[in-house]
Amino acid sequence: MTLFKGKVEITDHIAGQPIQAPQLGMPAVQWRNGYGIPSDGQDTNSQNKPTRQLTKSAKAIIIYFSRSGSTELLAAKIAKITSADILEIVVKEPYSGKYQQTLSRANFERQTKSYPELKMSVPDLSQYDRVYLGFPIWAMTLAHPMTAFLLDYGSQLNHKQIISFMSEGGYGQGNSLQRIEQILRQQGVQATVDDQPLVVDGNKVDRANDQLERWLKRIN
Repeated sequence: MTLFKGKVEITDHIAGQPIQAPQLGMPAVQWRNGYGIPSDGQDTNSQNKPTRQLTKSAKAIIIYFSRSGSTELLAAKIAKITSADILEIVVKEPYSGKYQQTLSRANFERQTKSYPELKMSVPDLSQYDRVYLGFPIWAMTLAHPMTAFLLDYGSQLNHKQIISFMSEGGYGQGNSLQRIEQILRQQGVQATVDDQPLVVDGNKVDRANDQLERWLKRIN
């Protein structure tokens, strides 16, 4: 999927619904490490229902938040290879489609620790041994909706293997893994947090198949 002169194409599907990620294929001069990238104003859901694909037999689940589509595309790729269940994190008030407004809100939430309220039904996670957590990196740490999810539902991750994948703007994973461990530890949760996450530039997710396959091979 590429974006040139405003053209947006569907790049893949997740749970039968199309994924749109306008930043994919952008050259560096346009990408600018993710600065200014818009979303559809509904955190990838303006045309879709929140992704929710659950079975009674899966031993792994992908839980993810995506604002502009990159992390959602990674989630779709992982699901196809692993046959894991999928659950999208949904906030009650979606972030603005305009980058600067989302940035201002995210800065306020971080400074005040007023993380977004979630609007989703989380199933009983006891059937899963492995949980993939997917999120974009915001200000060198977890995107706030993932923080909110861990604060609200982290207690369900006790004794599980936690494996992270993330899209970022060129500055790496930051303290995201340490933040996950901190939140879970504060809740008394004992979980194994894998220390080698999948980290992909947000404009290169469609070209990350080899990297993704190597990462999954190591895990498995």
